[in-house]
Parts: sequence; structure tokens; C-alpha cells
Amino acid sequence: MDTTPKTWRLRVELDDSPGALARVTVRLAHQDCNVLALSVMPVPGGVLDELVVQAGPGVLPADLVDAVRAEGGRCVGITAADVRDLVDAPTAALRAAARALRDPSTTAEALRTVLGADSVTIEPDDAEPVASAVLQTTSSAIGGAAAIKRGWAPFTQVELARGEALIDLLSAAGVAAPRPTALLTDDGMALVLRPGRAGDEEAVAELHSRCSMGTLFNRYHSGMRTVPRRWLHRLLSPPRGSTVVAQCADRVVAMGQLIPMSTPDSAEVSLLVEDGWQGRGVGTALLGSLAGAARAAGYRELVGWCLPAETGLVRTAARAGLPTSVRREDGLLRVSIAADGPRVTAPGPVESASRQVASG
Repeated sequence: MDTTPKTWRLRVELDDSPGALARVTVRLAHQDCNVLALSVMPVPGGVLDELVVQAGPGVLPADLVDAVRAEGGRCVGITAADVRDLVDAPTAALRAAARALRDPSTTAEALRTVLGADSVTIEPDDAEPVASAVLQTTSSAIGGAAAIKRGWAPFTQVELARGEALIDLLSAAGVAAPRPTALLTDDGMALVLRPGRAGDEEAVAELHSRCSMGTLFNRYHSGMRTVPRRWLHRLLSPPRGSTVVAQCADRVVAMGQLIPMSTPDSAEVSLLVEDGWQGRGVGTALLGSLAGAARAAGYRELVGWCLPAETGLVRTAARAGLPTSVRREDGLLRVSIAADGPRVTAPGPVESASRQVASG
């Protein structure tokens, strides 16, 4: 039996009477639960209490909900929590805003932090809404509508106002949404590098279907032939990370991801390039784009995981002018790439393939 204490985040509605919250916390204490953080949010007709609770061994989420009900309250939502939930909302919002000011490509992630959302994607204003809430804005800071989702609890008006305030701040500071970047390969083919979005799910599924088994195995280290549908959204909107896709006409031919690791200076990087586009500088351009985003976000190291016989990522980093070091770890190669290293375009065929110009 797992005896490790679990940490949970609860939103609770209580009667507006003296001692109601105190009675809930006392009942939780009787179940060996420790309230680590508490915040109060005004909602129409009253307030909503949010608690971060460390539950003792054997205490289940249902037990926490029952404890709230026993004191006449209602649990609006409950979800697993981590140490990031112990940072107070103003501090988290300021840090998120600072990251977005340094690197506009992290605006969606900054909104996700401020809103406490499961995911945030930036969609064109005329896109079909598929989220639990949408922040409509004409601000150039996000370049569309922010489609926000959260499964465990509905958004409050206070939270939505925080998101709108962040967008206003970025707009006032002159932050503009990242613009697509044109890429010309050595053989004259034109591509566009841009952030991934929810509407790319079908194109990304087709990308995987066109990749060979070897390419997919090198990326996922498993014998999968197609990507499960439930993965598509996470691939395009990774938690606390970002995705860049390379598009030719209406096809996505490559994609790269940047996902923060547990160490604050490091982020994991991964690339997938369709077989027919390999060796033409597309991976080099993707890695260069992700390294730039990593530097802007304050990361010093990119980490990629490769099979022992696969050296493609090392070669790609060398072409992008990014120093690497390699060591074996858990049966794989851990490729450490210096995100803030010298950025020198390698000579040869890749040189023209990696030239990028801002599109109009």
C-alpha cells in the first residue's frame, strides 16, 4: 500500500457563517490532513475557498469531499496539487508576466499559470470554440482568442479578469504575438515555422501516419505505428511547455517540443521530422527556434533522450551551433545541449536551409 501523503487542491463553497471554514479544517485535521495553503475568491453571492491539503496515508479524495459535506459545505472541484500550487497567486502571476515579457512565445503558458487552467491555446478569432471558456481580445499580444480549459472546476470571474489583465499588461508593454517564420530549404522548398495549436491535431496525426517505423521509434522509443488520439492535444499543448511545427502548404511536416524539467535551468527537447524532409535543415531550424525560446525563458540546458545508436540529435545540434555533451543513463543517451552556447550556422548544405526571415 502506498503510504506517501498526497497533496490535493480543493475548491469549497461554505455557508457564510462564523466558524464554517474553521470547522472544515478541524475535521480535516482529525483525518491527519494538513492545510498547506488557503485563498479566498469572491464569486456572485458569496466567496469560494481554495485549500491545498496534504492528506495522510490512506486518505482518498472522496474522504476529503465527505469531510467538507459533513460540515455543510460543497466541494466544487478537487485535483492533484504540487509544490507550484503553494506559490501565492500574485507571485505566480508576476513571474508568468515576466516570462511572457522576455519571450512572447510563452504567453499561452503565462495565461495558463495565471488562470490555473489545464491548457491554453491561442486560436484565430474565427475558429470554432472548443474550450470551456474563451478570452476574446483584439490585443496583438496574443494574436487571436485564448481558448482555455479546466476539467476539475469552472473558472471564476476573478480568474478570467486576471487573464484579461495579463493580456492588457503585455499589450501595453508592446508585446506582440510570435509571428510565423519563413524557412527556405536548400532545394528551394518554402516552409513556415509557427507555434502549434489545437486546430493542428488532424495534421499532426497525418504527420505521424507518414513517418516510418524507424522515425517513430527514434522519437518515442516504442513500436507505435500511429499516435493515439488522446496524445494529440498534449503534443500540441504540452503542460508548461511549448510546441513548434513546420508547415508546408497545408501539411505539418515536422514538430518540436520544449518541456520544463524538474531542475529549474533545464528543459527537455524532442523533434519529429517526416522522413522525406530529413537532412534538409528542418530539424536544425526547429532546434534553433526551440533553443531561442529556451534562452528567453531562462533555460541554460536542453536535454534530449536518444537510443544508443541514434546520433541524429547530436548532429542537428552541431549544425545549429549548439555545444553538446552525451552520457548514458537508464539505457538511453542523455544529450545535453547548451541553450546559451554560441550560435554559429554550420557550413555546407544546411546553411541555406537554416536561414530564416520574418514573414509578412
